[in-house]
This record gives sequence, C-alpha cells and structure tokens, in this order.
Amino acid sequence: MKLRPTLAAAVLAGASLAAQAAQTFKIAYIDPLSGPFANVGELMLSHLQYAVSDINARGGPLKGVRFELLTYDSKLSAQESISLMSAAVDAGARVVVTGGSGSSVVSALVEWAAKHNERNPDRAVIVLNHSSIDPELTGKRCNFWHFQLEANTAMKMKALAKYIKTLPDVKKVYLLNQDYAHGRQWASYGQELVRQERADVQFVGEALHAIGRVRDFSPYVARIKSAGADAVITGNWGNDLTLLLKAGAEAGENWRYFNHSAGSVPGTVIAVSQAKLGRLTWVAEWHPNMEGNPAAQALADAYKKKTGKDFLAPRIDMTPRLLAAAMQKAGSTEPLKIARAMEDLTFDSVVGPVRMRAEDHQLLLPQVVNTIAPVDGKTVKAGWEGTDYGFRTDAVYTGNELAQGTECKMVRPSGA
Repeated sequence: MKLRPTLAAAVLAGASLAAQAAQTFKIAYIDPLSGPFANVGELMLSHLQYAVSDINARGGPLKGVRFELLTYDSKLSAQESISLMSAAVDAGARVVVTGGSGSSVVSALVEWAAKHNERNPDRAVIVLNHSSIDPELTGKRCNFWHFQLEANTAMKMKALAKYIKTLPDVKKVYLLNQDYAHGRQWASYGQELVRQERADVQFVGEALHAIGRVRDFSPYVARIKSAGADAVITGNWGNDLTLLLKAGAEAGENWRYFNHSAGSVPGTVIAVSQAKLGRLTWVAEWHPNMEGNPAAQALADAYKKKTGKDFLAPRIDMTPRLLAAAMQKAGSTEPLKIARAMEDLTFDSVVGPVRMRAEDHQLLLPQVVNTIAPVDGKTVKAGWEGTDYGFRTDAVYTGNELAQGTECKMVRPSGA
C-alpha cells in the first residue's frame, strides 16, 4: 500500500522518535576485576554502576538518551587494556572510564585514544581517569581526550606535607614504594614537598619493590627499623599496603604511614584494627562518617541501602555525573563536543563545587587528610568494616589551595 505524503512523514517521524527514545550512550569500564587488586576494581565498578543506574532513573544524561555500561577486566596489563579498549570502541563505546590499573595502563590507553581519534574522528573516544594520579598525565603528557577526575600525586602530597608541618614528632622519614611510575613519583614529591614545609625532616632511606608480588614485607620493615625512621611515606595500595602494615605491627613498630588513598580500599581498616600498631594517614575527597558533609553521607547511605556495600569514593560516583553534565552543556552525544564542554566545567558535587581546569584537564576538588583510628566517641564516632576503628579528620584543603602549576601545552583538534 502506498502511503500518502503526510502519513509517510508521520510514520518516519514516529520511527525517528522511537530510535531516539532507544538511544544508548556506551561507557566502557576497564580496570582490574581479577588478580591481587580485584577488590579495588570491583569496588570502583559498583560505585560506577550505582551512579549510571541513578542517572538513567532520573531521565538519562540527555532527553531520549540512556547510559549503557560495558565492563572489561584489565588484568593490570597495558597490552590487555589496549586490546579491550579497541574492542570497546568497536562495540560502540565513546567514553572509557579507567584509573584503577595504574598510571602505565592509563598512559597507554590515552596514547591509543589520541591516535585512534586522529584517524577516526567519527568514532572518537574520551578517557575519564578516576584514580591514576600521575601528574604528567595533566602535565608534559597531557592530551585533549584525557580528563583527570582525582587530585594528582602532587596535590595529595601537598595536603599531607601541610599536615606534617603540624607534627613535630615526625623527624625521620623512610620512603617505601612500589616500583612503577606512581611509586617513584610518590617518593619524589614526598621529599620535595615535605622539605618545603619542614626543612628539618630527615629522609633516612628509600626502597622500591615490585608491585603486587611481595608476600612478606618483613625484610623491608627491618630496613626501615635499622634506618631509625619514625614515619614511612608509601604509595602502596591494596595488598601491598595491608601486608606492609601487618609486617610493621608484627615487628612491634608504631610508625606513622602517609599514603594517598588507603582508606578507600576494602580491607585496609580491618588490617589496621588487627595490627593495633601503626598510624595510617591518607588523603581523599571525603571519608566515611565525615561530619559537616550531609550530602555525601546521604549518598553513602542510599548506596548502602541499594547495594548492601560500603560507599567509599565520591569521585567514582561523580565520574558519570560529570560526563552527564558535560553532555547537557554540549547538548550532544558527540565526544568532541562533550570534551570541549567539560573544559572549565564547574559541577556542584556532594563534596562541594569542583572545576575541571581547561588548561590541563585536572579536576580541582577538595582533599581531606584523615587517620584511621579507634572509635573514641569524639573525633571518631563510628567504626568501619565491622571494626571499632574509623576515620579521624585531621585537615581539609580546597582544590584551589592544592592546585599546582602545569607544564601542559594542550593541543586541541580542529573544531574544538
């Protein structure tokens, strides 16, 4: 049957609306879901899934658009992650969320994305980095297609250095770190920024070890003890941190440990509570049961109610929400327009206003220095992970207070 022009137009319009209603914007998650850091990857994935579900339930990032989340196991391998990214893009993903596999993996993915986007502008992909904090990713090796949603190494160490300035009992520091870019940078910035705040602090030793391969840290503990240290600056995370804490306690040492994101990793509070010895101080945008932040606590409670899991990282939840805000600003699902809209985007997050700096794509967000300590009813009012240990707020700094200069010379594609 031949349709009249008006009826044909109506049918085509209806089909167009139906297609729009069914449109999905695919996000690929590439992080460790097996191996020694699987618990970290699973935690981050759960946060991301909750936020994506919530955004979709509220109508999606744009009218007629819904997020679809694809998940891939990086296995902590740069080569594996690149293969997965290629597969994700072929599957229609236009944003990759990553960061829990370390800076070497993120760097490889950003490099792949840059080359791919230059060759295939119609299938461009954006990399949203939620946890890899290498300053060079927003410095010398900055790239238009990469956005850093976590405070970088220098920002986090600056917050800790400011706090160490208030601790006269910290006099001799040992540097123990994983042997990869982040570990070496944590040590380097530790020396540089702590010395700026406390010229009297002595650095009495340094060691690097293979990431995820050490099962017994007692030899390293012996070195730290022999050096006469009273504090340890360590960028270790996951099992590499909990095993270090265990070995230190077994040796009877009550050192201070200064770390970047320890409390946001499952099992760390349990390890501290079991060790009894060792004072672990870390820095993040928020910590559980933090007073004075009802919005973040409300989100944590809602997440717990829906998933049955503990909420630890607002920035992971923030990642797809910031993406949605950029899409709304751009009024588009095109990656180039989204990336351009994300530059200098200010977002009212649950940890306060944050801003994505245009010159290097570094998100400026607050950092809270806090220590895992026994519940005392005053500074620590609630336990965590089923223990009588929780988090004590030591200091809070704004993103602007911690912002660093940048060596980034951003090259934007034509049309941006």
